[in-house]
Amino acid sequence: MPTESGRPSAPPAPSLDSVTTIRADGSKVVLHPADVAGRFARWRRVVGWALIAVFACLPWIRAGGFPAVFLDLATRRFHLFGSTLAAQDLWLLFFLISGFGFSLYVVTALFGRIWCGWACPQTVFLELVYRRIERWIDGDAVARRRLESAPWTASKVGRRALKHAGFAAVSLLIPHLFLAYFVSLSGLWSMMRASPAGHWGAFAFVAASAAVLYFNFAWFREQLCIVLCPYGRLQSVLIDDQSLVIGYDSVRGEPRARRHRAGDAAAPRAGDCIDCHRCVAVCPTGIDIRQGLQIECIACAACVDACDEVMDRVRKPRGLVRYDSLSGLAGRPTRWLRPRTAVYALLLAIGAVVAAAAFSTVRPATAGVTRMVGAAYFYDAATVRNQFFLRLVNKLDKPQRLEVALRGGTPGAALTGFGAPVEIAPMGEEVRPLVVAVPRAGYAGPFRFTVVVRDAGRTFELRRDAEFLGPDPDLLREEAADAGARR
Repeated sequence: MPTESGRPSAPPAPSLDSVTTIRADGSKVVLHPADVAGRFARWRRVVGWALIAVFACLPWIRAGGFPAVFLDLATRRFHLFGSTLAAQDLWLLFFLISGFGFSLYVVTALFGRIWCGWACPQTVFLELVYRRIERWIDGDAVARRRLESAPWTASKVGRRALKHAGFAAVSLLIPHLFLAYFVSLSGLWSMMRASPAGHWGAFAFVAASAAVLYFNFAWFREQLCIVLCPYGRLQSVLIDDQSLVIGYDSVRGEPRARRHRAGDAAAPRAGDCIDCHRCVAVCPTGIDIRQGLQIECIACAACVDACDEVMDRVRKPRGLVRYDSLSGLAGRPTRWLRPRTAVYALLLAIGAVVAAAAFSTVRPATAGVTRMVGAAYFYDAATVRNQFFLRLVNKLDKPQRLEVALRGGTPGAALTGFGAPVEIAPMGEEVRPLVVAVPRAGYAGPFRFTVVVRDAGRTFELRRDAEFLGPDPDLLREEAADAGARR
């Protein structure tokens, strides 16, 4: 809102008692962080653009005949950097998801919320894409605040329309790229050229995702980090006095003084902080880092670059605001190796070993043995039979010839229907009846057996255990004796 002087009003002063971006009446304060330059800003741009490039390029990069990451839900095949997982292998995703989450906990215990400020998609897209569009069209922070408070004119309407058109275009592009991870680029292009009625599910997903992204990045912005993100709430549990955070060196900076240069007689006992509020002006969540570690801080280091720039101007050492632990800021040494990090590292190493062992079990094909519905067994004068379904899945983009054999069980057990190798088409599957028969005279009761599936070249082997069921052997013997007596 404009002030009586006609100048745009500044955001409320940061306070530990309330969120800076929400006024007392509950309305939202639109933040316009000032631009900042410096070593951390440069590296954040490098990291952010690298992550965006990875997100945009993975569907184009091919590995093993498929996109590097292709989660093909239609055929229930999941291609990850040359490896293919079938639906039966989805349990392995537990290691990926839990490993990512636990790694995030380890990183947080050591380096605080560095994920939030450097790699989180919310921060990366907001700072490098959406706010960049806003700065190109509306200008710097002062110009944006002035435009926000100005009356609606043709120029303001045009700027707003152009800016939000840019936001909408990017918000549509992101879900289209994300959808390519599930339908491939060729499938996406085919859907885009066809009528939405032919792909209602994909069309609704893109439309809903674009609407959510537009709402988030055009208006909600930092509130996602402050209000909705659960990770921000966890930092009070994951971070301790030894974790790396962004903090203000109050010992060096206090007491603050506006006039501050070396040899300034007006403030001979003042600290290094000149109370310029530059650290507040560049903060994307509107906090004052000098008030201590706060849940709104995403460790983006914008305040570090801003303060270093000011320290250079007043000829004072950098680092008044810096990456450090709370212990380091208090003048005590930082202990990187401590019980928490040691336990985390041990558990992470154990998880990595278990995950490696689990992924080593992935094979180019899968096999499943299920009992047919109906009677559990059949028998006649010669044999006792069990009937199963054998499902074979080829996870390669070339045909496979698979041999099926029976191993273990009881003497005389044999399977029928698999005298020759089974030919399976690329990315195809076959479901065939599998009958296991045992000579009636040799049947001595239920037993376990193994169905062995291997490729023609014997490069891999799959084993599936099953149980053979049958009648009571004594009943079979009594029936045989009665039949002999009748003869």
